[in-house]
Amino acid sequence: MDVYEAVDSRRAVRAFSDEPVPREVLERVLTAATRAPSSGNLQPWHLYVVTGEPLAALKRTATARALAGDPGDEREYPMYPDGLDSPHLDRFAAAAAQRYASLGIQRDDPDRPRKIAALNAEAFGAPAVLFCYLDRTMGPGQWADAGMYLQTVMLLLRAEGLHSCPQVMWTVYRETVGRAVGADDGLVLFCGVSVGFEKDGVPRLRTGRADMTETVSFIGV
Repeated sequence: MDVYEAVDSRRAVRAFSDEPVPREVLERVLTAATRAPSSGNLQPWHLYVVTGEPLAALKRTATARALAGDPGDEREYPMYPDGLDSPHLDRFAAAAAQRYASLGIQRDDPDRPRKIAALNAEAFGAPAVLFCYLDRTMGPGQWADAGMYLQTVMLLLRAEGLHSCPQVMWTVYRETVGRAVGADDGLVLFCGVSVGFEKDGVPRLRTGRADMTETVSFIGV
């Protein structure tokens, strides 16, 4: 797949089929992704790939917590900064409304938070989830490295005909995830990435993006 095509077709898919993802495909993707940029070559990420019954058990536990209205574990880092304002808040609100309307959840639904949490806890039906951790000693630069690594992984998944959905939501249930994967206390959960083949017959959401001129300034060109 052409790089431009991979970038353009990558999107957060929220409806996966139950078709399993072959281990050899994941190994090929994750081997190639080791070439992702890394300041000082620290390669600070550690990935746990969870599939099969271990993932099913994790989903059951997380979904039960979500449906019970469990507020989740103490946060180790904020999902979003406090005091978002325009244009960031505008983009966030528009994307959220579009995203959950496509899943059949309306803004005025009083049970909206639990429904959203449960869908996320099911990893939208994905048969594989990658949980990305970093050592607690790492700083902002290494968190940026982890983001570049995961973007590399997601683009390589597109080359294999697969889709993905990065989910910071898993940090809400980080203790449940930590027990499932055996992560020690020296690691902090960055996010999960659901992986699989897109389910047929569901609406295909493609959120808008700011025009390049809104976010890029050319100096001296």
